[in-house]
Amino acid sequence: MYLIKKIWRLPRIFYVFILVLIISILLSNLISCPVEITDIDFIGSATLPTGLTFQNTEVGGLSGITYDAKNDLYYAISDDRSNKSTARIYTLKIDLSKGSLKDGNVIPVAVTPLLNKAGTNFTAGSVDPEGIALTKKATVFISSEGDNNQLINPFIKEFSLASGREIATLPIPNKFLPHQNNKQGIRNNLAFESLTITPNEKHLFAATENALIQDGSEVKPNTNSPCRIVQYNLLTNQPEKEFLYLTEPVAPFLNFSRKFMGGFADLLALDNQGSFLSLERHFTGLGFYIALFQFNLTGASDIHHISSLLAVDTKKIKPVQKNLLLDLRKIDVLLDNIEGLTFGSKLPNGQRSLILVSDNNFNVLQRTQILAFKLKIESPVFRLLRRLRLVPNLQR
Repeated sequence: MYLIKKIWRLPRIFYVFILVLIISILLSNLISCPVEITDIDFIGSATLPTGLTFQNTEVGGLSGITYDAKNDLYYAISDDRSNKSTARIYTLKIDLSKGSLKDGNVIPVAVTPLLNKAGTNFTAGSVDPEGIALTKKATVFISSEGDNNQLINPFIKEFSLASGREIATLPIPNKFLPHQNNKQGIRNNLAFESLTITPNEKHLFAATENALIQDGSEVKPNTNSPCRIVQYNLLTNQPEKEFLYLTEPVAPFLNFSRKFMGGFADLLALDNQGSFLSLERHFTGLGFYIALFQFNLTGASDIHHISSLLAVDTKKIKPVQKNLLLDLRKIDVLLDNIEGLTFGSKLPNGQRSLILVSDNNFNVLQRTQILAFKLKIESPVFRLLRRLRLVPNLQR
């Protein structure tokens, strides 16, 4: 009893300190919690016809896209290997001011040729641009798949948006580089398809579309492929971790041509805590299987020290655990070769938009397709309040 009275006589500042400490611990835990997309709705599409020209270039092959919120512009990378025109970035205006997307709402407004460090264009066949990610420094990182057959290494380089000139190059771990014995490295046209940067710009992530040669099988009917996600530290510009991502085993459908291809097409960082959206795309014979997944790196094994997955017991490796967010075959649109995704502008109701874009392969039977969605994103704070029943399913 005496002890209790003594505690009550402690200065008020002590109780204030304890309260602040408890609140700080709770907030630190909330900040470290991942965000979650709780709903996604299709709000329209637009197409750009194959053969469309802009500033003496053919608009097409749009394999990756990123959003500039400050200027309300989108930058899309063409995967033209400097064959039709020099490697280039298109600046697009996408109008979502009415909360939907339709034909006429997507307009190219600029084109920026990519230049190497010497200030010259990339020569034909020397580059295969696929992924693009914007920084707050008015630069973009771009990934190139390289060419396994020609022993051209993949790359991840930073370019100035103003001039298109190369600024920096990130080192690629040796296990990804093609080798003349064809027993290791990236598969042709199945390398660094994905690229994204965390909101705090401390980390960049790239991912292979299919397995490295020494890691396992490429995508086949009803068979997944073990892809690698590479984490770069942008403070040091060095790779530091790798994670295993398994693509979905997809069944062919009326596949008379016997051609079956696809894989891990793009990646989008949702927060700084390892939460992502992934885009998978497979050509199944008659049409495409396109799907969005949500996952977090928490609990996934770091495999950067493993040169070959075929040489180890993969049962001891924990791949990323993904959850299906949307099978796009359920929306009322004839899907094309969707390869890129990015957050878009805020919609009139305050919700965040998501933009997907297709690579038309410069094929007259295809078209550049832009799809728009609205997202419900639940922050850790709102999730806690909802679970405590302090708010009625509060979301944003």
